[in-house]
Amino acid sequence: MIKRIFLSIVILLSFTSTLLRAQIAVRGETIHTMNGEPIQNGVILVSDEKIEAVGSADEIQIPNNYDVHEASVVTPGLIDAHTVVGLAGIYNLDSDQDQLDDSDPIQPQLRAIDAYNAREELVKFVLDKGVTTVHTGHGPGAIASGQTMIAKTPYQTVEEAVIDSATTVAFTLGSMVDRYFDSPGTRAKGVAMLRQTFIKAREYAEKRNSDDPPSKDLKMEALADILDGKLTAMITAHQSQDIMTALRLKEEFGFEMILDGAAEAYLLIDEIRDAGVPVFIHPTMVRTSGDTKNASFTTAAKLAEAGIPFAFQSGFESYVPKTRIILYEAAIAVANGLPREAALRAMTIQPAQLLNIEKRVGSIAVGKDADIVLFDGDPFEYTTHISTVIVDGKVVNENDSD
Repeated sequence: MIKRIFLSIVILLSFTSTLLRAQIAVRGETIHTMNGEPIQNGVILVSDEKIEAVGSADEIQIPNNYDVHEASVVTPGLIDAHTVVGLAGIYNLDSDQDQLDDSDPIQPQLRAIDAYNAREELVKFVLDKGVTTVHTGHGPGAIASGQTMIAKTPYQTVEEAVIDSATTVAFTLGSMVDRYFDSPGTRAKGVAMLRQTFIKAREYAEKRNSDDPPSKDLKMEALADILDGKLTAMITAHQSQDIMTALRLKEEFGFEMILDGAAEAYLLIDEIRDAGVPVFIHPTMVRTSGDTKNASFTTAAKLAEAGIPFAFQSGFESYVPKTRIILYEAAIAVANGLPREAALRAMTIQPAQLLNIEKRVGSIAVGKDADIVLFDGDPFEYTTHISTVIVDGKVVNENDSD
């Protein structure tokens, strides 16, 4: 008798689990799939965390048991190409600021995954604005501040959230380093320190692949992984001379590089394009002071016109709430000459490609993660609201108004 009751409970729980499995239909007046032309009067079917169908309403029949959500405009989940959320908290408190350690200007061994707080209020803040994936971690300010990672935003632990635990090592060139460290003090000294460290890392990389490897050195391991192509160097450089230095370092040591910030990139369009380097562009509305004093609203449009791959980032701000929203930054870029489709690509499929996660996110296609954002109007209009955010096939935010 007890066995029968137990078996009945197991069957009931299994049946209930099947019923609770996310089965969602999204119906949109315009669906920007990022895989070709937008679909007018389109439908997306979602099951088991993945997109199972996408096409016009004439082609796709919505099953009766699917939960239907409607919107004026539908896009893939937005991807913030570079942020520090999860390490930097929403308030100016020492206890929630782990994005920069000022004990040593060169610390590439610091891992973002060891500091990321999935429950941080700032993570929820960007999720509500449609950002479903973040490339986050140690921020600018040190010659080498540490590693970055990629995470989904709705989850409660880093283990649930993480897509890639080690993506880049964050470097900084320019006067920003002087704010936090007594040494190097000048640009030339900082680059000399970095170059010397890379020379040591090159020797370490050669030895670790030999029959007599050295004792493990976490700092050298991280830099050797850059030289071996296992990690990418993300170099924050805003002024033209710092951008050129970053390009020289890439050429000298032969590593893969993403140019970050690049406030004066418009002065070096040919050089950046010839180097084949993508750009995580500075937030369009960044405060124009210090190294970013010559930032421009039109940089995104000029990069797009030149065919240089770029993506929008929120970056790091020293004031509450300590981050920007890439949707707003993209809207200002659109108002200053960037085509709408290019702006959408620069916060969806383009960052996904640059971060090598395009097989999972960045576009609406069969088999990809069901990360979807629903708008009640043009995403780049100030009066538009995000009505629904779906991540991995689950509704994580639903509002009548923003």
